[in-house]
Amino acid sequence: MKTIVVCSGGLDSVTLAYKVAREHSLHSLISFDYGQRHKKELDYAARAASDLGVKHHVVDLTSVGGLLGGSSLTSDDIDVPDGHYAEETMRITVVPNRNAIMFAVAFGAAAAAGADAVATAVHGGDHFIYPDCRPDFITSFQTMQNHALEGVRDVTLYTPFVNVSKADIALEAGRLAVPIDRTWSCYKGHETHCGRCGTCVERREALELARMPDPTVYEDREYWKQARAAHMVRTLEAEAKAKSPPPED
Repeated sequence: MKTIVVCSGGLDSVTLAYKVAREHSLHSLISFDYGQRHKKELDYAARAASDLGVKHHVVDLTSVGGLLGGSSLTSDDIDVPDGHYAEETMRITVVPNRNAIMFAVAFGAAAAAGADAVATAVHGGDHFIYPDCRPDFITSFQTMQNHALEGVRDVTLYTPFVNVSKADIALEAGRLAVPIDRTWSCYKGHETHCGRCGTCVERREALELARMPDPTVYEDREYWKQARAAHMVRTLEAEAKAKSPPPED
């Protein structure tokens, strides 16, 4: 299965690229400049392509990104929140329709290149926050592309992580000997990972749960424990509230 991997340069998508290279036929990596608040991730995607010996294509969607404001990832005047990835506050990181836009471009590139699949590293931990990472979206997008490319090329949307956790991806990274220190997750784009934004917390937590060494340099390496504990307390409180009987009239 000749496959183009949508690669952000993060742990998930780089692990997916290594998985495709091992188990299928890796055609190339494709990344998107949509006006995100920093470009460090694109550099890490380029490193992954170089390490795997394939081409790296960067698609300029900055003019499109200019229309997708209101997210802390595309608007410099909106702060990236700290805390656990599954918290309600992380919704401010949603970029409307981002995956649908990127995947449509990737499918066109795959059809033109004679590739069989587009791979993306959406995973189970994304479902709460991002509607365009959920299984129903993946199924619907595949149906739409089947119609869009009917008679042109059969291209499959390959999402092996869609129903697994970030910790499962960390385990897969270990199995595939992915160089974790050559991936970038942080939303803030400082010199090193901040250790406090949702994606840093998720990264630290996943590697810890998978009992994988984490060579990443963080500004705050231990904050994830505090964020995870606070999230667990809020989750338990919400569950208890949902189970409590309604007040009597």
